[in-house]
Amino acid sequence: MANTTINASPLDALINEAKPDAHANPPTKKLINLLRGWPAPALLPASQLKSAAEYVLSDPAISVPVLQYGIDPGYQPLREEIARWLSGIYQYHPPSDPPSRQPERKGSIKANEITITGGASQALACVLQSFTDPGYTRAVWVAAPCYFMGCAIFEDNGFRRRLRAVPEDEGGVDVTVLEELIRKCDAEKWGHRPSKSPSPHRKLYRHIIYLVATSANPSGKTLSIARRTALIHLAREHDALIISDDVYDLLQWPVTSSPPPTSLVSPSPLPPQTPLPLLSQIDASLPPSRHNPPGKNFSHAISNASFSKLVGPGIRTGWIHGTADFAHGFSVTGTNRSGGAASQFAAAVVWRALSTGEIEEWVDGTVRPALRRRHGIMLREIARELAPLGVKVWGGNGVDGAHQAGGKLGPDELEVYGGYFVWLTLPEEMNAEVVARRARAEEELVVAPGRIFEVAGDEEAARFPQNVRLSFSWVDEEDIVEGVKRLGRVLKRMLGGVEPDMVERNAAEGEAQAFK
Repeated sequence: MANTTINASPLDALINEAKPDAHANPPTKKLINLLRGWPAPALLPASQLKSAAEYVLSDPAISVPVLQYGIDPGYQPLREEIARWLSGIYQYHPPSDPPSRQPERKGSIKANEITITGGASQALACVLQSFTDPGYTRAVWVAAPCYFMGCAIFEDNGFRRRLRAVPEDEGGVDVTVLEELIRKCDAEKWGHRPSKSPSPHRKLYRHIIYLVATSANPSGKTLSIARRTALIHLAREHDALIISDDVYDLLQWPVTSSPPPTSLVSPSPLPPQTPLPLLSQIDASLPPSRHNPPGKNFSHAISNASFSKLVGPGIRTGWIHGTADFAHGFSVTGTNRSGGAASQFAAAVVWRALSTGEIEEWVDGTVRPALRRRHGIMLREIARELAPLGVKVWGGNGVDGAHQAGGKLGPDELEVYGGYFVWLTLPEEMNAEVVARRARAEEELVVAPGRIFEVAGDEEAARFPQNVRLSFSWVDEEDIVEGVKRLGRVLKRMLGGVEPDMVERNAAEGEAQAFK
């Protein structure tokens, strides 16, 4: 049997380049990693989680059940607490609702629409296991630029070479282009047969649409309500399931002309009118789809959310929101039935911290203010160091989503940003991969070139050779400043025609002068 070679991903290459060479001379400066999308250590609420864990473990009535196998849908107190919490945050009034009915929508998210997961990545894999079949599901449509690590999850579930890139425009994923692509796909002859039998608790979808609807990684764009609604109607027409990774919804802030001061200790609430309604909420407000099996009401859009960015990725706890039928279908995925819902103990700890208000206080008082300040610092340094060189950056969204067709904010409108990253566009003559390699070699700086955000297997459909993603969530504030300065030095040398060997020669001469 012939061996199959799996090529290393672009990210693997970057990681390997970032590893120190044991035989090389020690670096002359500190490594700054603006690729890593992790929360900074100061944004991890260790003491709050310790207190919550002690509470859970001190009472046998709580500790014994949570240390046993859990029920399929997940820890029930957390399901109920998430439903209460989200109902107070996400407000959606369908256009058809009369004003007298709108108050009824408050609290519209129900516990039976929530399923506890082991985080967004594990949940994505479970959705694919339960609701797709490579012999039936035509394609996975991925907004591009994409969250690149999601591609491997689709490929592991049988969709290698079946991922299709859908480019973004100024308003986010281009629904018009997507509709045209899906119609062409549906018109092609299909010679496969499904191997799964999902009934009676699940169904197979003909298409999957994957995106980050709010503060997209990496572009930062947020879909407007109009764009969300159009996307849902498209999904319902073509029997598609939209999977929206909603991990940044609660990490949004107003963009100001300068970073907030370090002394800012007051809570930073979400900007008015944010977050926008979940795609799953808009979908649930519509009548059942014609693609549903008799007597069932499955979602055409689900929210895949997580506590990773709010509490810490190591907590490995999240949730899916969809219709009650979809939530139940997800809960009977084989891995759930075998061991119970993921994160049983961690879910109980999160429940305690959420029910006491500690998570909300932590996000409002620590996480969001810190990210807002870090983002402001990065924008300030980009304006100083990179903008004069012709580098452009996506600045932010209006409260109603990304500006479309180059639209500008009105004088009284608020600009909003969120998430962990900024998305740069380099001058036309520059290549982002060359920039990333030179930044690592010349400046001990790690940045993410646009190539790694291309959709695996369909790279030609949406290329990003001039884009760079920078993370402001991980490194210290002073390293954000220094990192952008280092990137600026690399770009200046490239614009000035200075080659890498010249940089090394000049550095060696400088060291020789220093030791005279």
